[in-house]
Amino acid sequence: MNVSSSNRKSRKRRGPMAEINVVPYIDVTFVLLMIFMITAPLVQTGVDVDLPQAEAEQVDIQDQTPVIVSIKKDGSFYLNIGGNDEEAEMPIDEEILVTRVAAVFKNNPKAQLYVRGDHEVDYGSIVKVMVELKKTGAPKVGLMTSPPPESK
Repeated sequence: MNVSSSNRKSRKRRGPMAEINVVPYIDVTFVLLMIFMITAPLVQTGVDVDLPQAEAEQVDIQDQTPVIVSIKKDGSFYLNIGGNDEEAEMPIDEEILVTRVAAVFKNNPKAQLYVRGDHEVDYGSIVKVMVELKKTGAPKVGLMTSPPPESK
């Protein structure tokens, strides 16, 4: 009889728990985190552009003159291939620009391509040109900037 009375005393009635079980919430949060981590790189859209920093060092030209596309504030395009200054001073049509850049990358796929735009040119115009240039086969399209003025 001793045994049965001790069992009754050790089994106390448990009341309702006042704590929240957070383990299922942690599991759901972990699964959502994993889904976002996996899908985020797949959802990226846009043009791959290496934007220079404000105080960046000068870019290495790799023993060849880069292709430079300039856009003036009036929307005119200029193309400089191989350092030819005469050609760089004449405005060029957008279709001809894309055709010539495509020919450059067909002959030299490792050529470097930079876009230099006036600070008053609409950003959408620069992006549009960069997309068209990217379609020509250019592996990267870089942006040229001027270094900021030195403050005294």
